[in-house]
Amino acid sequence: MPAKRHLFLSNEILLRTLCREVHECLTQNILPFWLSNMLDTKRGGWYGRMTGKGLIEEDAPRGAILYARLLWTFSAAYRLLHDDACLEAARLTKDYILANFMDREHGGTFWSVTADGQPLDTKKQFYAQGFMLYGFSEYVRATGDEEALQMAVHLFDIIERHAWDDDYGGYIEAYTHDWQPIADMRLSAKDENYPKSQNTHLHIIEPYTNLLRLLQETDPESEHARKVSAAVGRLVSFFINHILNPKTHHLDLFFDMDWTRRSTTESYGHDIECSWLLHEATLVLGDKALLNKVEPMVREVALASEKGLQPDGSMIYEGEPDGSYFDRNRHWWVQAEAVVGFFNLYQHFGDEKALDKALRLWRYIKDRLIDYEHGEWYWSIHEDGSVNFDDDHAGFWKCPYHNGRMCLELIERIGTML
Repeated sequence: MPAKRHLFLSNEILLRTLCREVHECLTQNILPFWLSNMLDTKRGGWYGRMTGKGLIEEDAPRGAILYARLLWTFSAAYRLLHDDACLEAARLTKDYILANFMDREHGGTFWSVTADGQPLDTKKQFYAQGFMLYGFSEYVRATGDEEALQMAVHLFDIIERHAWDDDYGGYIEAYTHDWQPIADMRLSAKDENYPKSQNTHLHIIEPYTNLLRLLQETDPESEHARKVSAAVGRLVSFFINHILNPKTHHLDLFFDMDWTRRSTTESYGHDIECSWLLHEATLVLGDKALLNKVEPMVREVALASEKGLQPDGSMIYEGEPDGSYFDRNRHWWVQAEAVVGFFNLYQHFGDEKALDKALRLWRYIKDRLIDYEHGEWYWSIHEDGSVNFDDDHAGFWKCPYHNGRMCLELIERIGTML
């Protein structure tokens, strides 16, 4: 029996328990919350916000990130669970996006619309184009829908045509609605205003990988399959050569056009998320020489992220390398991505200590982050252990994507291991 197979079977009870628990979390906590609370039966689509205190804001703007992530989540859930309610949720989300978010004149997707579906913030943030591509490509994987495939390919072409920097390589942050330079390129108010970021590159390689996987399955000899494969390879190289700091093994967060580093802050959740997304991209690409180069870095960046791990098993948000600043809040998405990242080390490298880290994070999530009364997870737990009720329970950024994907990833991965 292969050594790795023997290792997995020696932990069979742990793995089956983990799989059962995340399946229950997904199907009894996360997905039902959205289906029961957030669908707008009057105006269509999903409400734009539920406050941390559980109040629906019916007139809240609706964000491209929320809708793209909902499309991805319910598409992926249908692909794995074959639940017709997930299919219907994915279908209505796709239809709403096509009717309200897509710019029919200039192409691409708006940043936000009103509760009535009218364009609100019309800038073209490439982070949003990437997430829409992620959602549409997953809908195709789940359904084979031709319209969604055309939209996924359109968004890939949009990103390549408008965001790619011919001089220094990589992708810029944003343009106006008609693809003109924009002064404020920030993704959010808390971000710094630089033309390139790790966050946008991370969430372009993520959908490009999903589109490549789809095209490999359906049309591997096509021109777009060749273009997407080349783009994924370029992105992996940019992470290796520019975004991953060779001295600290953390991701640097912001850059000038020429890739001059403009931030020292360490984002532990992005580190561990990058470790498994970069590994996934290289595995799907199928370049063995590149994989041999990437896999040591996967382990290095995951190890660097452990600076954020706490004695209770959780992971804090971010900090400065000299210790002058730490955000010790336990954000929902950081815990979810850390579970997948450490589990990835166990699955592919046989690292049992990493499995223990993943299990401790999952215990923290079960004990502290899941809202068992109302459904979904809290935004975060404060350093003092109290629940953060100030930030959204659902909204522009608070979507069932990080936690839903954690559950789906573990269900799928464990299913292939046992």
